[in-house]
Amino acid sequence: MMAVNNLETISINDLDLDKYLLFDVRSPKEYEEYHLPGAINLSIFTNEQRAEIGTLYKQESKEAAIERGLEVVGPKLPALFQKIKTEKKKNPDKKVVIYCARGGLRSKSIAQTMNMIGIQCLQLEGGIRSYRKQIESFFERFIKTPRKIIVLEGHTGTMKTKILEQLQSEGYPVINLEEMAGHKGSIFGRIGEQPSSQKKFESNLFERLKELETSQSLIIESESKRIGRVVVPDFLLEGKYSGTRIHVEIPFHLRVHFICNVYKPLLHKDEIVEAVNKLSKRIPLPVMEDLQHRLQNQNYEKVVSLLLENYYDPKYEFAEQKYESECVKLYGDSFEEIYIKVKEQIKRLIL
Repeated sequence: MMAVNNLETISINDLDLDKYLLFDVRSPKEYEEYHLPGAINLSIFTNEQRAEIGTLYKQESKEAAIERGLEVVGPKLPALFQKIKTEKKKNPDKKVVIYCARGGLRSKSIAQTMNMIGIQCLQLEGGIRSYRKQIESFFERFIKTPRKIIVLEGHTGTMKTKILEQLQSEGYPVINLEEMAGHKGSIFGRIGEQPSSQKKFESNLFERLKELETSQSLIIESESKRIGRVVVPDFLLEGKYSGTRIHVEIPFHLRVHFICNVYKPLLHKDEIVEAVNKLSKRIPLPVMEDLQHRLQNQNYEKVVSLLLENYYDPKYEFAEQKYESECVKLYGDSFEEIYIKVKEQIKRLIL
């Protein structure tokens, strides 16, 4: 830590996220895109106000932007103070850290003001940009250590994500990319989810990889380059092709039932229809007409069956031909059976 103009600051490398109370004073849009884990949104400007002040800074002057910023923030100070004070009472042993985008005027002004009126605050040096640099630096170091990559693969609906979730809950070195992306990885993938931005995805990945830094193995699901709107890092994609593959299969009717349970089509009727329509150029017209009829009758199990038979299974089987790495094929008649087989195989691989 160091003091700058009587304001104590802290670097990202000294910041233990469990020991500090973090407040993000950026706009709601900036916060939503990504933020430090556990940080509380304490926006001093709305999205519109931030845009307005930014325009003033560029088109008029820094002084004009500062004056407008003071006009906006002044009336909000009592509420900002009360919010920090309330959270501080809940966490009396934690020091308060204020941050913005680059460690500039937004965080500095709020931290200094709170210090003046009785709440000791630190400012994060470099703002959240320093966290981005920390992530990038960590990724560069992480990929230099060779690790065994175990890839879980299988047709759509073979409960791969559920298997990964169970493995992770039991302490296995799983990287659940779909969970981090907030997307299930298909045209239907955003239904019922909150998709992550690229920065949020990389933040989620960074926090998980820190936990697995000493692990000699990683377990991932076979994914494409993109999951929704995020891009998977190359070192994980390379592992998908060079790692040991575990291919899982379960009966077709279980896949259909599982997909319906996951997507809950009765709660997302319009989104399901919209997603099916996006496939109209990739599915034969007679099948598409059948799909539309089944959708109108809310026969979702038949809808899923038609999509698997006419789109997802052929697409998967074509993609599978690209792999040349070792593959272990496992079959089970239930989740419990296939999970036990997968876990036994992983135990043999990571010993």
